[in-house]
Amino acid sequence: MKKYLMVLPFLLLSFKGFSQETKAQIQVQTGDDFRKAEFPGGDDAFRKEFLNMVHAYIDVALYAIQGEVTFLFNINSKGKIDKVDILPRFKNDETFIDDMKFALKKVKGKWQPATKNGIPVDSKLIMKIRFNNNAYDHD
Repeated sequence: MKKYLMVLPFLLLSFKGFSQETKAQIQVQTGDDFRKAEFPGGDDAFRKEFLNMVHAYIDVALYAIQGEVTFLFNINSKGKIDKVDILPRFKNDETFIDDMKFALKKVKGKWQPATKNGIPVDSKLIMKIRFNNNAYDHD
């Protein structure tokens, strides 16, 4: 019994050493030399236009999505969205991404690319949308 009481504190303290800590690393471009990508009317205008096109052209109910989906858009140095990704991944997500790309093509307006030291550079846009049964809501 005494042997177990001696070992018990070491076991309790060792769990701290084996636990994994994850910290989010966020890199934000700021400063006088960086200007983020801009959509005519701002990010809210893009969000509204994108959601209108999704509602008009895509039957989201086919994918049976419940909850929040994070969209990651890459805006290239020419002001076009060239890559779209989503988180979390789910069944049939490739066809869902293809449908979202189709809705993006229908959005009117062109992005002004992000610039660093006056030179156009690629940038990312993150947008979260909450899907419920046959409806969606944006944050």
